[in-house]
Amino acid sequence: MRTTPPIYKYAGTIAGFGLAALLIGFILLLAVESLRLASWIILALGVLLLITAAIIDFRAVKGAVTGRRGRFSTGNTVMVFVFIGIIVLVNAISFQYNKRYDITELAQFTLTSQTKDMLAEMSTPVEAIFFSPPQDVWGLGLPTLVTNLLSEYQNYTDLLTVTEIDPDEQPETARKYGIGVNSYQSVVFESEIGRRIVTPEDMLIFSGGQPAGIEMENPFTSAILEVTGIVQKKVYFLAGHGEESIEPTGQYYFAAKALQDVLYKVETLDLMAVGEIPVDCTVLVIAAPQNPLSVPEYNMIRDYLDNRGWLIILINPGTTDDMKEFISEYWINIEEGTVIDQSAYFSTPNIPIIPRTQNAFDTLYGIAETYYPGAVSLDSVEEPPDEVMMLPLFYTSLTSWVEVEFDPTTEPVFNRETEKLGNRLLGVLVAILPPEEELNEDGTIPEGTKFTKIIVIGDSDFASNQHVYNADNIYQFLYMFEYITAGEELIKIERKVLPYRSLVITEEEETFIRVSSIGLLPLLVLVAGTIIWWRRR
Repeated sequence: MRTTPPIYKYAGTIAGFGLAALLIGFILLLAVESLRLASWIILALGVLLLITAAIIDFRAVKGAVTGRRGRFSTGNTVMVFVFIGIIVLVNAISFQYNKRYDITELAQFTLTSQTKDMLAEMSTPVEAIFFSPPQDVWGLGLPTLVTNLLSEYQNYTDLLTVTEIDPDEQPETARKYGIGVNSYQSVVFESEIGRRIVTPEDMLIFSGGQPAGIEMENPFTSAILEVTGIVQKKVYFLAGHGEESIEPTGQYYFAAKALQDVLYKVETLDLMAVGEIPVDCTVLVIAAPQNPLSVPEYNMIRDYLDNRGWLIILINPGTTDDMKEFISEYWINIEEGTVIDQSAYFSTPNIPIIPRTQNAFDTLYGIAETYYPGAVSLDSVEEPPDEVMMLPLFYTSLTSWVEVEFDPTTEPVFNRETEKLGNRLLGVLVAILPPEEELNEDGTIPEGTKFTKIIVIGDSDFASNQHVYNADNIYQFLYMFEYITAGEELIKIERKVLPYRSLVITEEEETFIRVSSIGLLPLLVLVAGTIIWWRRR
């Protein structure tokens, strides 16, 4: 007569299936992201099977725990399983909900918010091909930095693939992409729309002809934008008349780099050489010209504004008469002399300090204090037409006046007979509104309608290399472009140039560092274990 075996005999099999389910679920959770929900279900099933096995053969479990041998080992067994369970659970949860922290000085392993947003909105597949030979051509660790940064890009999009090629092993592929010996360690970004090569020179910051820093995110992001067909805003700085230069040796180099950090394209423009303002010009900047512009150049700028262009002019005391006359065509008068502000409590009186309460950008963008070394006062020439809107941007305190013959070597003294105290306007926006037929019925401007805008600032030195990163000057400078282009994205970002630092050590010191990094920690563990064993033996 055949009898059915007791159900408790299946407890071991059920427990085995439970452990297998836990193992499979954990592996799937780590390896297959698309099966995350199924992984958690399998893990839950494994836990349920283990509980079921314990209930079915409860007598054996109780005997194992309360028996003589069980009582002896139960404590250790429970501790081991609790520890393993906690470790597995914590790892599973941390894999699902992970958070990374970048504690480096310049957050070099963290992408900017602009790059993250761009990657999240990508719709075109892009391939990044890194042509890197085995040897480090520049000796700066570029291969590691490039691969790490591209991996970080891939964390935010599935549409970027990265391939690393040794150009010496695959010379035909290198020639196909125009990579020669002098362009090793270049990255080629390619899509169905186009191709862009980022060379090592694009990634390096040079000082005195020598590499002084590494900046890769901006050229990489710009290249991806280009090959995916996204048009970047382009800023042209007028050149050829002694203006502030954006070249590495110029006073506006840091300001130009800050614009690039927020994904503007920046170039110089010589109107006499080019003969026209390019059609891709988003904003034209005239930064403190020292010499007069020609009549044809002014005519080109007028035509640009008549076609609803955007212009930023920065001037200083002693501005050329032709520039004053041109600015007056747009209802702005420039007072002769230098602005003196007695409320400049931590600077000289000829450096007006503008608190947030006297700056329109405080309400818009949260700007704090800014300052303007050697500024001129702006005023309206006459009552502008109805279609012209003039908005003050920032102004000095009531204890200000204009010193016509300012001498920096002497303390300025207010003259009641010839000078007048009062607020002095240092920044103004002139907007020429669209014709009435283009407006909405309620008189408002339709969204997306472009119209002429001119920002005039009575100082250029606040954005120079010496001053641009002091107080909130950098944000004042950047938000001028945000304001005139009517963008919605707030700009508040720091440059992330990784400085090149070399460690000079002797051969003996190098040997010590290498040996200690390999064997020091294991040796400490061995010594600690020996001490504990000796005390408990």
